[in-house]
Amino acid sequence: MRLYKGIAVVAAALVLAGCGSAAKEAGPAVVPQAVSAADLAKVTLKVGDQKGGVKSLLTAAKGLDNLPYKIEWSTFTSGPPLLEAASAGAIDIGRVGNTPPIFAAAAKAKIAVVSVSKSNVEREAILVPDDSPLKDVASLKGKTVGVAKGSSAHGQLLNTLHNAGLSTKDIKISFLQPAEAYAAFTQHTIDAWAIWDPYTAQAQIEAKARVLADGRGSSNGLSFQTASTAALADPGKNSAIRDFVVRVVKAQKWADAHRSEWAAAWAKETGLKLEVAQKAVDAGRDLPAALDDSIVKSEQQLADAFTDDKTLPGKVDFAAYADRRFGPDLETARKTSGSNG
Repeated sequence: MRLYKGIAVVAAALVLAGCGSAAKEAGPAVVPQAVSAADLAKVTLKVGDQKGGVKSLLTAAKGLDNLPYKIEWSTFTSGPPLLEAASAGAIDIGRVGNTPPIFAAAAKAKIAVVSVSKSNVEREAILVPDDSPLKDVASLKGKTVGVAKGSSAHGQLLNTLHNAGLSTKDIKISFLQPAEAYAAFTQHTIDAWAIWDPYTAQAQIEAKARVLADGRGSSNGLSFQTASTAALADPGKNSAIRDFVVRVVKAQKWADAHRSEWAAAWAKETGLKLEVAQKAVDAGRDLPAALDDSIVKSEQQLADAFTDDKTLPGKVDFAAYADRRFGPDLETARKTSGSNG
């Protein structure tokens, strides 16, 4: 899901803590052995989440049934603080969009991405009011665009501008979280809004928003389960994370095969209108992918774009933060029927 995918302003200290030149420190050197069922039962996995996020998905898909360990959920408003908590060891794992791990890597965070999913990039969009005189991306020059700093929309905006021969210096950026940006958009205090589903669907249905540009050619549509390196180094936590990410993959496949059921559950959890949730779900939600070289390359290109824009203070080595230890288990899960039942 892309409902809340890393949407808050990244703290200045996070951005300025340094570039990824020392990123090779990330990730444990040795993968611990799996623990026994008895020892796994003693584990409490601390999972960071956002409203309408992974917990909602797993609950709807019955992916929390017969859990062999305990889960302690913590709710975050965005991806960046979730990853700060993971780096500090306050949580063990959580899902974020494609940009928060890059900002975390720039701060030498003690995290690693362990699984990946991909969604429909056409639903990541730069929106304008229906009566806006703006007709193309070039017309954004000098205009005010709302976006959540450090979010996937921030990356999409950066690349969309670049593709049109512009940079973030050619526009006025108003860093706003989605709820704030939606209000600003409907009140016409910003000229455009860079955002993702379900907000794209909500703005189109409720505010008659028009898509100025979508994510094709400017977004990779990726989201990551991102874990604390301390948790990955702990035998019990590592075993629980292995099971957890497999359950998420199965739940994603279930949601894709049961779109009406998932839309209804999502609407109930988030308070979205059912037609908004259904439009967003029908457009194509997160589907599991392999954490392969092509994913790492795509993220490196995004990281380099932020560096070139001088949004980040130095180069990030994303490969140093990609941990593929669960690859075989996740590949097996992707080949299943998509039911957790």
